[in-house]
Amino acid sequence: MPSLWISHARVIDPAAQRDAVGGLFIRDGKFVPSLSAVEKKRAKKIDARGLVACPGLVDIHVHFREPGQTHKESIASGSQAAAAGGFTSVVCMPNTSPPADNAGTVQFINDAAARGAVVHVYPTGCITVGMKGESLAPIGSLKRAGVVAITDDGDCVQSNELMRRALEYAKMFDLPVMDHCQDAAMTRGAVMNEGVMSTRLGLRGWPHAAEDIIVARNVILSESTGAHVHLQHISSRFSVEIIRRAKARGARVTAEATPHHLAFTDECLAGYDTNFKMNPPLRTEADRRALIGGLRDGTLDCIGTDHAPHTPDEKDREFDYAPNGVLGLETALAVALEVLGRKSKFKLAQVIGLLTCRPAEIMKLPAGTLAPGAVADVCLFDPDEAWRYDARAGFSKSRNSPWHGQTLTGRVKTTLVAGRVVYADGKISV
Repeated sequence: MPSLWISHARVIDPAAQRDAVGGLFIRDGKFVPSLSAVEKKRAKKIDARGLVACPGLVDIHVHFREPGQTHKESIASGSQAAAAGGFTSVVCMPNTSPPADNAGTVQFINDAAARGAVVHVYPTGCITVGMKGESLAPIGSLKRAGVVAITDDGDCVQSNELMRRALEYAKMFDLPVMDHCQDAAMTRGAVMNEGVMSTRLGLRGWPHAAEDIIVARNVILSESTGAHVHLQHISSRFSVEIIRRAKARGARVTAEATPHHLAFTDECLAGYDTNFKMNPPLRTEADRRALIGGLRDGTLDCIGTDHAPHTPDEKDREFDYAPNGVLGLETALAVALEVLGRKSKFKLAQVIGLLTCRPAEIMKLPAGTLAPGAVADVCLFDPDEAWRYDARAGFSKSRNSPWHGQTLTGRVKTTLVAGRVVYADGKISV
């Protein structure tokens, strides 16, 4: 692999508090402080004038649907969508068919990633067997198979006692427990946020308390066991406040927000567009603002896309029957730049940190930095380029994006993984 010299970029590395125009040097797939004069002459050069160079983005919440649901997405196609969005490391959820509740399925995922992924793919394992919430999965075996966390994402463990035991075992194996916070009894048949809009549309409402109760439960269990709990896709302003108070006490909890919960509210469902149907549901403007406030003060730690592909036939149904979930990987950076950067006045380095070093730290991934010696994962993007997003032309197998047809600002130009260009000028290099 030839050495690489990226020049004239605005280099932003939040992990090192670096923000200055300069260059990056890569040798043998890793960052180095510099190259010799001879190496510079021979190096492959990328003139990044006018672009931002930051660590490859990190997403700790994606659904790549393999094994068993590759008509929606595969590890190969999902990784290409990730690369197109500037992501170089992703953490896959285990709600596949069959679920990743054993070492064999985890090995299948690792093998599929080794064969076809263009970015780093990290698997998670289930908390419970079959994600049924009845008995614990073999957590030690899952850890030995290479999972970076355990979660029943898509389902929430309803038994407090079972969740307590899961946290105790997870702490023994030094694994984070990621939880989809939802009281199932309060959301049976619900399809959108409970409030004025659900009443107006005649749709079954989903109370925010269903999330808040489980968030509080997880905080209590984390504090009693000492285990690390990561709270997924927070949507409620009341949950944000519960997490804020827990962190003030020193609780070992982290939390994420999604681009769609930061950008949209339940008002967007006025036309019954199923591309705005997700779990948890879009909530109110007050909730949306609370999420932004939580990211600003550190109550919420990072952005996770919850990239959840579904086929057009699945989404093109009556609202009650369409599945929850939206695409997120190819649009996440532009949405974050708009909602947090331009509209909410976050510094660019802070926005990038929420997409790089913070999620990497939560899952203990070797990613999220441009430091010498680190794996040379890089995202080069133009923060000011306007572009029209066409979900039909994207790299995902599915098309279920609420941003389809919208003009976004901030575009990924080049993505490098371990010093190799995997995406450039709208094309995947494989």
